[in-house]
Order: sequence, then structure tokens, then C-alpha cells
Amino acid sequence: MKVIVIGGGWSGCAAAISAKKAGAQVTLYEKTDMLLGLGNVGGIMRNNGRFTASEELIALGGGDLIKITDSCTRHKNIDFPGHKHAWLYDVNKIEPKVRNYLEELGIEINFISRVIDIEKDGNKIKGIYLSDGSYIEGDVFIETTGSTGPMGNCLRYGNGCSMCVLRCPAFGPRVSISSRAGIDDLQGERDDESFGAMSGSCKLAKETLSNEIVKELDEKGVVVLKVPPEDVNLDKLKIKVCQQYALKEFAENIVLLDTGHAKLMTSYYNLEKLRKIPGLENVKYIDPYAGGKGNSIRYLSVAPRTDDMKVKGLENLFCAGEKAGLFVGHTEAICTGALAGHNAVRNALGMPLLILPKSIAIGDIISYANYKMMTKEGRRNRYTFAGAEYFERMKSLELYTTNIDEIKSKIDKLNLSNILSEKLI
Repeated sequence: MKVIVIGGGWSGCAAAISAKKAGAQVTLYEKTDMLLGLGNVGGIMRNNGRFTASEELIALGGGDLIKITDSCTRHKNIDFPGHKHAWLYDVNKIEPKVRNYLEELGIEINFISRVIDIEKDGNKIKGIYLSDGSYIEGDVFIETTGSTGPMGNCLRYGNGCSMCVLRCPAFGPRVSISSRAGIDDLQGERDDESFGAMSGSCKLAKETLSNEIVKELDEKGVVVLKVPPEDVNLDKLKIKVCQQYALKEFAENIVLLDTGHAKLMTSYYNLEKLRKIPGLENVKYIDPYAGGKGNSIRYLSVAPRTDDMKVKGLENLFCAGEKAGLFVGHTEAICTGALAGHNAVRNALGMPLLILPKSIAIGDIISYANYKMMTKEGRRNRYTFAGAEYFERMKSLELYTTNIDEIKSKIDKLNLSNILSEKLI
């Protein structure tokens, strides 16, 4: 059985791993020269409800990537506005570790391989076409292409190409496979009824910060600096993809996190104004390079799906990550990817597909985000274990806990322990 994964971000890597563990031959196609995509500039794990979800995933047998991020952690259990017990992994070390792990499992990875079209027989995909004209057949397909790009979207809905880590001009625009297969994609909206949302953070070169700030970052993992009163802009909070940071504190302060670089928790910030803040007089952006003006635009290509991660209207296409809903975060991408990969193999074998129960956080967010995507109000919200609307729901349903034994016991009582690592073939 041949499973083809399109897109090598967190969700694509998670899908490839679970499909491989289920016994399939897995081939992954990534349009750039690196895995993980936004994971190369992310770095935040286990904050708020993501701790619960991470431990649920480990108990379900799909926690391979969680364990790798844990192994690259620079700081554990740090608090910053609106967030508790966050772990920060080193963005400069994570990609090679994930790449090596996939290769050790026997997953075939094809870099600089952009999928641009599909061949279909009825409601079933037969194969994919690459930009170089080659054609590859498969039994089941998983789309994890994300929802950022092509470049025109950043020009139309943002402040222009921000020269971000996705590098569309160099490696070509993202192509929606579900759309190529005749399925109408959905789009996230903003309050003003425009589409998409801006990525929520930037990276600053640590060596351009003052020695005092670098020392505090290295020791504590977080630095909070006051924004001059004349530069406080509360309206900017509305444009962020990461609504868990749409707090007054993130407008009144500069929040820096140590992820190897200095992670600046705002979509963009005028460079001249940034350099007015003591300790940042010589600061420089390293991702996106145009972080003084804008950031990448996301949520412009979401596939309609069922709660088993199968794309509606197609027999053998699954989706995960931002392609599967208005999700925010690496943990959310890994959870949806792990389920998609496992179910892709079940689907090809003619087995019943796994739907995770709503009595666990992962199952609930997959179902809840899907339901909300069908409403206009729901398309204006974003869904993450880390904050905003969904974290409040987690707490109200008593799904949030940091008690690992309690999480393991719940998964065990549901007879779901290690189900995502089961060999099916």
C-alpha cells in the first residue's frame, strides 16, 4: 500500500509517521528544501491546554514528534502573559532531528518537489503531478499543504510579501490539492469580512539585542519590555492568527521568548519604533525579513472534512493541520496529522475509520473546529489548545489537566492506548 503525503510541515511529518507505523509504504513530497515549515520559526509547546493534548497524543501512541520537541527544549515551565508552563524548543536544532527520525523509519522524503495537480477517477485520486512534469500513483493521499500562500494572497490580504520562512518566490506557490480535485475550499475570515489572518510572531537575531536582554532570555526564557505609550496599538491585536495572544498585555508590552532566536510575540512591529525600546536599539529581523511591515497571511485554503480527517467528496484524500481547519499551533498540527495518517491506512484497507471521542481534548477540538467552520461566526475564530475560545471550552468541559497519570488512565479506559502506533498491515 502506498500512502502519499503532500506537505512536510508538522502535520505532514506526523501523518507520515503514523501511516508508516501502520505498515504502509510512505512517500512525502515537500516543495521547499526543509521539513517543518513554520516549525522552523515556532518553538512553543505544552503551554496551557497543549500540555494535556501532548500527553493524550503520547498515550494514544502518536507522540513521536512531541518527544523530539521535548528533547530540543531550551526552557521548561515558563510563564508569560496568558500562558502557563510553556516549553520552548530550539528552532535551530529541530528540523534535522525530525528529518533523521523520518528517514530512520524508512519514509521516503522528496524535497523541492511541488505537487501541482492530480489525476482522478470518479471520486478517487489516482496520482499526483509534480511541477517538473512527473506523475506518481498512490493508493491514498494526505494533504497537509497548509493555508498560507501563494504570494498573491499576502499581497492582497496583507502588507505584501514579508519574505518569510515559506519562501514562495524561491520554491513556488502552494497548490490546493483538494481544490484541484474539485472540492470547494473554505476560508477563514476577519471581523471586517476580509479573508485570512496574519501569522502571529517574528524572529529577532539575539546577537542584535543588548547583553542584558540576552542574559535574561538565556536564564529565564522570557523578557517583557514596555512599549512607549505613544506606540501602543490595541487594534493590531485583531489581525493576528493567534487569538490566544489578543490580550491587552501584548499591545502594551514587547514579549520576547528564547527559542534559539528571540521570538517576538507580535505579527509585525515597525523597526524604527522597535529600536526606540531600551535594549533593542540595534535589533534586526531574521524572519520574516519584512517583520517591520507585515507577516504571512494564513487560513485561505481549508478543506471540508469529517471528524476522521477525510476530505468530503473524495474516497481517498485526507487532510491535516491548517488545511483541516482554523487551527493554531504545532501541537494541533501534529494531533490532526497523526490521526490522518493512521486513518489513511485504515481507509485503504477498507477498515472502519477512527474518530477520537469528544471526552478527550484532541477528539473534541477536531469535532468542535469542524462544526464551527460551517458557521460564519466560527470562521472568524481560531482554535487552539493554548488559549482563546477553545481553551475556555477545554476548562469548562474539564478536559484540561496537567496530571499525566490521569490522562494515561483516561486513554486506557477508552481502550485507545497506543492505537495510533498499531501495525495494521
